[in-house]
Amino acid sequence: MGRIALSAILPTLEERQNIEPLLVRLEAALAGIPHEVVVVDDDSRDGTGDAVEAYGRAHPGVALLRRRGQTGLCSAIRDGIARSSGDVVVWMDCDLSMPPEVVPALYAAVAAGADIAVGSRYVPGGRDARTGVPLHRVMSRGLNLFLRALLRSGLTDYTSGFVCARRTVLERIPLAGRHGEYCIDLLHRARLLGLRVVELPYENTPRAHGASKTGTSLGGLLRQGAKYVTLAFRLRAVR
Repeated sequence: MGRIALSAILPTLEERQNIEPLLVRLEAALAGIPHEVVVVDDDSRDGTGDAVEAYGRAHPGVALLRRRGQTGLCSAIRDGIARSSGDVVVWMDCDLSMPPEVVPALYAAVAAGADIAVGSRYVPGGRDARTGVPLHRVMSRGLNLFLRALLRSGLTDYTSGFVCARRTVLERIPLAGRHGEYCIDLLHRARLLGLRVVELPYENTPRAHGASKTGTSLGGLLRQGAKYVTLAFRLRAVR
C-alpha cells in the first residue's frame, strides 16, 4: 500500500447493525483518496468486532483495534490515532447519524490549508435533524450558544464530534477528556495557538439502530452539560 493520505477512526460500542453500512458508505465516499479505516471497538458484546473482522477480510484497508477492559470515547479515538498512519485524521460517530459522504469535504478543507475542519449542525446548510430527542436538540443548541459566547469565538458547534485534523495538530494538542469534552478542549486550544479551524455544514440525522451512549434523561443530560460548562470556564482562563 502506498502513502496513506487520510485515516478514518471509527470508535464503536455495540454498533453491529450500523457498522457495516457505515463502512460501505465511507469507503465509497473515499474512493480516490488514499485512505485507511481503523475501527476501535470497546469489546462490544453484540459482535461488532466480529462483523468488522469479517468485513476487513474482503477490504484490506479496514482494520480492527479491539480494546479489552477499557472504555471511553476520547481514549478510543486517541488509540485509533496512534494505530493509524495518515497525514490527516478524521473521526465520527458510528450510528449513521453523521453522513460519511461529508468526509471528503472535510478532508478537502484540510488539504486546502485548514488545520482542523469540523462538521457543524449550526452553520448555514447544517441541521440537527434528530427526531424523538427534543431534550438533546434543545440542550445541544443552548450549550453551543453558551460556549460560543464564553469562549469568544465564531465557532458554532463545539460538541460536534465530527472532526478532521492534521496529524501534526493532534500531536501538539493531545485529545483530553472521557466523552465529548475533548472536542471543546481541542477546538479552543487550536484557536489559542492561532490554528485555522473551519466549519462545514452537515445534517445530524437520527441514529439508525441501537441505543444512544449519551444519557437520554434530563438528569443525565444536565450532568453531562455541567461537565462541559465546568471545562469551558477552565478553558476561558487559559491564555
